[in-house]
Amino acid sequence: MSLSTQPYKGARDFYPEDKRIQKYMFAKLRQVAESFGYQEYNAPLLEPLELYSAKSGEEIVEKQLYSFEDKAGRKLAIRPEMTPSVNRMVAGKRQELAYPLRWYSLPNLWRYERPQAGRLREHWQLNVDLFGVADTSADHEIIVIADRILRSFGAQGDDFVIRINSRKLVDRFLKVYMGLDDSQIYQTSKLIDRWHKIERDEFHAQARDILKNENQYKELLELMESKSLDSLPVEVRDDNAAQELHKLMSMLAASGISSAHFDFSVIRGMDYYNGIVFEVFDTNQENVRSMFGGGRYDGLVELFGVEPVPTVGFGMGDVTLQNFLVTHDLLPHLQPEAHAVAILVGDTYRPAQSILDSLRAKGLNVAVDATGRKLDSQIRHSAKSGVNYAIFIGNEEISTGHLKLRNLVTGEEKSLDIDQLAENLLSTRDNQP
Repeated sequence: MSLSTQPYKGARDFYPEDKRIQKYMFAKLRQVAESFGYQEYNAPLLEPLELYSAKSGEEIVEKQLYSFEDKAGRKLAIRPEMTPSVNRMVAGKRQELAYPLRWYSLPNLWRYERPQAGRLREHWQLNVDLFGVADTSADHEIIVIADRILRSFGAQGDDFVIRINSRKLVDRFLKVYMGLDDSQIYQTSKLIDRWHKIERDEFHAQARDILKNENQYKELLELMESKSLDSLPVEVRDDNAAQELHKLMSMLAASGISSAHFDFSVIRGMDYYNGIVFEVFDTNQENVRSMFGGGRYDGLVELFGVEPVPTVGFGMGDVTLQNFLVTHDLLPHLQPEAHAVAILVGDTYRPAQSILDSLRAKGLNVAVDATGRKLDSQIRHSAKSGVNYAIFIGNEEISTGHLKLRNLVTGEEKSLDIDQLAENLLSTRDNQP
C-alpha cells in the first residue's frame, strides 16, 4: 500500500514558495504590532479542556475542539484560539506585570470544522491584546492597529470596512427596549451573530421562533438594518454604551480612519466579549466576507481567581489575510532567499570555500551547485529554482579574484571583484518589492 502525499484535511503543506509568503505576511504583522509597543509571547499548543469550557462558547467546545485524554487521564485540547491562554498567563503573574500590558502572538491554531474558502481546520493567527486600560482609548488603539496592518500591505481605505458595535448596547436593547428574558437574550444574540452567515429566510424563521411576539420581531429586524447610531430608538441612543460608541467613532475619524461604521449585526460569537466589538470586512465583490475582528473582554482574567483586568484585543487569521492580499493584488513577487547560486567550474570545491565565506560575510545568501553536472544543466536548474543570478567560480576566478555574475533572466554577464559583486546583488535585492 502506498501512502498518500496529501496533508490532513483542512491543513496545509508549506513548500518554500508558500512559506515565503507566510514569512512576508508575518514580518509585516510583527513590524506593525511592535511599532505600537507590543511584545511577542507564546504558549503551549495543548491546554486543559476546562480552559475553553469556561467562556469560549458552546459551538467551539462542543463542535470544534480537538480534545483527548493523555496517558494520565487528563482532559486536554489543542488550542482553537489564543485568548484563554494569554489570560491564563496574565493571571499567573497578575501582580508582577507592568500595565498597560501590550502583547501579541502568532500561534498555530486548530478547529474541527468543515474546510471552505477562507476557513481551514489549521491556521495561524495574529493576536493583539491590550491589558489594563478601561477607557475608550484602548478600543481606539486596537482598531487603529488593525487598520494600519492592512494599510502596511498597500490596502486603501475603500478596500475594507470596519464594522463596530457594542455588546452592552445589544444587551440593553434586547433587555430594556424589547423586554426579552435571559434565555431569549442569549438565543437572539447568537442569532444576530449569524446575520451575515445564513440566508435571510432562515434568519427570519429563527427570529420568529425565539421571540414569539410580532412586535419584538419587527423591532429586531429594524435594528438589524440600522447602519447609524442616530437611527437607534431614543431609549437606547442615550445609553452610556451608545455614547461610548459615538466617542470611539470620533476618535477613529481623527486618526484618519474613514472606513469605520456602526453595525448592529456585529456582535462576535465568543461569550467573553462584554463591550465594544468590531469586525473587518473585505469590500471586493469576489471576497465579501468578515476577515477578522475582536473587541473588549474584561472578565477572563478574573476566572483564574485574581483581580479583573480590563482587556481589549483582536485576532487576524493568515488564511483570510492572504485571500485579501490576493484578491486586491497586494502580494509582491517574492524571490527565493538565495541571492545567487555559485556554479563551480572544474575541481574547485575546496579552493572556492574562502570566496564563498567572503560573499556570505558581506551579507549575501549563496547556494552552491557542486553536483558536477554539465554546465548547461547547472544553469538550467539554478534558473528553475527561482534564483535570478549565478556566480561562476573556476580556477581563473579563484586566481584573479574576479567572478563572473550572470543574470539568469536576461543573460547579461559581468566580471566583478567580491566587493563589487556583493554590492551589485544587495542593491538589486533592495530594489525588489
